[in-house]
Amino acid sequence: MTSIVGGAVETPIAPSDLSASTQIVASAASSALLPLDAAGHIVALDPGAQAHALADPSIAGGGDATFSSKTMLGILGQLDPARVSGYVAAHEEAVSTLITAPPVATSVTAYWSGMNSDQQKALIDGAPRLIGNLDGVPFQARSRANRLQLTRAISDTRARLAGHAGKGVKLQLRHTLDTLLRVKEALKAPAGSPERSLVILDVGTNTRAAIAVGDVSTARYVSYLVPGMYFSVDQQLDDWVSTAENLYTEQRQWLRRSFGCRACAGTPGVAAVAWIGYQTPELLNVGGLALAQEGADYLEHGLEGLRALRAGDEPYVTVIAHSYGSTAALMALQRGSVSVDALALVGSPGSAAQSVHGLDVAGGNVYVGQAGFDPVVHTAFFGSDPGASAYGAIAFGVEGAKDPFGGAALAGSTGHNGYFTAGSESLRNLALIGIGQGGLVTPATGSATQLAAGR
Repeated sequence: MTSIVGGAVETPIAPSDLSASTQIVASAASSALLPLDAAGHIVALDPGAQAHALADPSIAGGGDATFSSKTMLGILGQLDPARVSGYVAAHEEAVSTLITAPPVATSVTAYWSGMNSDQQKALIDGAPRLIGNLDGVPFQARSRANRLQLTRAISDTRARLAGHAGKGVKLQLRHTLDTLLRVKEALKAPAGSPERSLVILDVGTNTRAAIAVGDVSTARYVSYLVPGMYFSVDQQLDDWVSTAENLYTEQRQWLRRSFGCRACAGTPGVAAVAWIGYQTPELLNVGGLALAQEGADYLEHGLEGLRALRAGDEPYVTVIAHSYGSTAALMALQRGSVSVDALALVGSPGSAAQSVHGLDVAGGNVYVGQAGFDPVVHTAFFGSDPGASAYGAIAFGVEGAKDPFGGAALAGSTGHNGYFTAGSESLRNLALIGIGQGGLVTPATGSATQLAAGR
């Protein structure tokens, strides 16, 4: 039997594979959404329209139709496990559409919870790219899917390199392989370090990835680190994961101090997400906001997914954003669709938000760090300056100081890229902000503010 789904002629599906196939055909044929020729026969759509029909709720018709029997997620939930991978391979454009413009995260969480373990395993095995990047799917399942996708992509790329591809193709394949191997290396946690999970892996011309240090599904405190210009998976993922681990370690130390040594085993958990979840700009395109918009979209979806998964046990969520990444984060938090408990901005060129009151951040917990000789701060290149006194953000110290708790010397940060140095005043303050202890941050000094402003 040939099944007609979402307005497109699909590959044959045996009744044993899709028990409702007859009903799907009948339902689809009766829908006014499908194009008909003069004889009343259904006309197959081009691949782009087909992907749109399979992925877009409005095409499927009303309500939360992303999960109806005519859309990709609805079909995948009914397919025989042996057919999942083939169906996904035939609809890669629809997969991309679902990742870029995902369904409501709470609906995805309910969809996943409604399947049994065998169905879930079939989707992880047969559709790892989709499951690994679909916000609302549990993080453990996403990591398993992305690790599987990583292994398969490495094997496939090596096989293609061994074939008869042209010189240009082989150069691209080598770059792809190098990127994948860097992801694999970044997933290796040193002995005694917390677990690492691959919560995003979307391989392409500009690969996106995110690695979580610590267990995002149970942590009491979760921090997302959003990078700016020149941060790409193929070049900076290792360093960004190391930064996340340094933040994680600092936060754990502070929590253990708070709870006392005897309570170490019961110390609230933390997780830090090294998030390179969008294409960061380079010199030639850093002046525009298109990539910041993309970053804002992906970050918004990710935060919604976390909230959906942790409903009833929501963690304290902090976004720590640097440079152009701060503009993306500000854009996401201006929309009113998702909120965080704290926001820390370093080296920020600003956004359209006029003050902290225009951001969906609980209690106005917006913090800003500005290092001396950082050429970006106070430029307000993309709008209002978060470091301006009228903005209302809390300025924290980054210039170096003596830790008031214990007296240790804290290193200073200078320039645009020194905010995340281990042992620095800046990282100490960012760690405190991420565990809801913003009241303990060391304040910025007047001299540091003047240096940041170039005076």
